[in-house]
Amino acid sequence: MAKSSQDLSSKKQFNWTTKVSNEEQQHEVVEEDTSVKISSNTNITKDGKTVTPLKLPEVSISKSPSLNTIHEEKRDDAKLIQESETSASASASTRRKAVVAKLKSVLTSLGKNRGNFQQGLGTKVVGTLFGHKNGHVHFAFQKDANSQPAFLVELATPISGLVQEMSSGLVRIALECDKTDEKKSTRLIDEPLWRTYCNGKKCGFATTRECGPKELQVLKAVEPISMGVGVLPRNEEESDECDSGDMMYMRAKFERVVGSRDSEAFYMMNPDCDGAAELSIYLLRV
Repeated sequence: MAKSSQDLSSKKQFNWTTKVSNEEQQHEVVEEDTSVKISSNTNITKDGKTVTPLKLPEVSISKSPSLNTIHEEKRDDAKLIQESETSASASASTRRKAVVAKLKSVLTSLGKNRGNFQQGLGTKVVGTLFGHKNGHVHFAFQKDANSQPAFLVELATPISGLVQEMSSGLVRIALECDKTDEKKSTRLIDEPLWRTYCNGKKCGFATTRECGPKELQVLKAVEPISMGVGVLPRNEEESDECDSGDMMYMRAKFERVVGSRDSEAFYMMNPDCDGAAELSIYLLRV
């Protein structure tokens, strides 16, 4: 009995020792795993000593440009500045050229219209009515007796019919032309075609004409006459126009009244008549 009890106690002791040794081994394995895990995350454990690994500085090539890259950026900035300066100077020269071209066009137009300004009519003008007895009526208005006519128009009315109208009383001649947007810059006396009315009756059309050699010859012949009515003698060149009759004329001073850019009137100034003008000519753009 004593021997069996000793055997039982020795077996229990052996089992307890084996269990304790197994737990210690497991505990050591866990500690080793933990130490390895910790060392892999933070430090390195060797021979019971902790060694802290050195951290190397990170080098970023993209954030630290090289010298070549800096030089290239400087060159790009210089190019941009040069291009901006070039574009600014080009725009300035373009504006300057536009201003110069505009001034040249204005000066050119002034030069072209200088003759018209010199031939412009004032408030007092010289008016001459002339034409062959069986021919058409011509009206010429001059700034003075020696100047070129600023307005010369030929009516379809024969001069004999006009003389008959004037002998019966006052004569009102109206010349009308069409008004369009394209004629805003055109002077009224520069209109080429007119509808003619004499004392309210339509008398065909009238045309604005340039002063030719024949018209200039008539005006030169009546240049010394300030006011009057008469017949000019024929010359040899007019021998083939015998069927047209004699050259009749009437010359007087007219008062010019401008109502607007679309209306003007010429009133014959007769010192012997205190009433209304015997002859009035109206230019209308309607």
